[in-house]
Amino acid sequence: MSGLLPDATRMGAVHLTVADLERSLDWYRGPIGLRVHARDGGTARLGAGGEDLLVLRELPGAPPADGHTGLFHFALLLPSRPDLARWLAHAARNRVPLTGLSDHWVSEAIYLRDPDHHGIEIYADRPRQLWEGRVREGMTTLPLDTNDLLGELADPEAPFEGLPAGTTIGHVHLRVADIPETIRFYRDGLGFELVAALGSQAAFLSAGGYHHHFAGNTWESAGAAFAPDGSATLERMTVLVPDGGALDAVEARLGGERTPDGLALRDPSGNPVLVATAA
Repeated sequence: MSGLLPDATRMGAVHLTVADLERSLDWYRGPIGLRVHARDGGTARLGAGGEDLLVLRELPGAPPADGHTGLFHFALLLPSRPDLARWLAHAARNRVPLTGLSDHWVSEAIYLRDPDHHGIEIYADRPRQLWEGRVREGMTTLPLDTNDLLGELADPEAPFEGLPAGTTIGHVHLRVADIPETIRFYRDGLGFELVAALGSQAAFLSAGGYHHHFAGNTWESAGAAFAPDGSATLERMTVLVPDGGALDAVEARLGGERTPDGLALRDPSGNPVLVATAA
């Protein structure tokens, strides 16, 4: 079975643990440009003024979860290419450390890591009509043409006012222990469609014809276990389905635990997944 999730399925908030909440809030508000929507003690909810995109929970002194399955990166999808150019100009002016700049044909992407080594992608899609139905053969990784991207801006020195309204979680990319098991869980169980697989190294899956809502890779974690308790790690990623019927169907296929927030699952690599209905 494949492609069982409704086309309107999308990604929701990513929940992370961090070693120092104040440090993380300074970083996500400054270099990244998110806003704090709410804070309750050691937990903070952030976004771009709409729904929550990121939830941070403090575990004082928690070490990074390097070398384990877990988060590779979460991806903030900006509404337009000029929005991505504005973020890049801000990063250049403020010397924000980056880990990569890539042209994936379907999208243009900028990569970096937070103080707890959580990976982040900030990206903008190319027009869907250019790549829809051709992702399998077209998605690639080439150097990003930063000069062309910054050419979108009339004034590269204009003040950066944070990530724009309409920013969403476009996809989540996890480190996994085994690609065939990951495909069986996310395709045959959860119900995404397999878009592309790179042998035993990576898989990309989505709903509704998107280039990918979820990806898994083994490049940095083959055979590793999920990060131990007390680490700064992924608490859960969220898959939002449009209605209760879709949620019930996932439960029928995979089981899991019903919670007030939705259906709590763990994939074969121990990565925590929440399937919930969109508000």
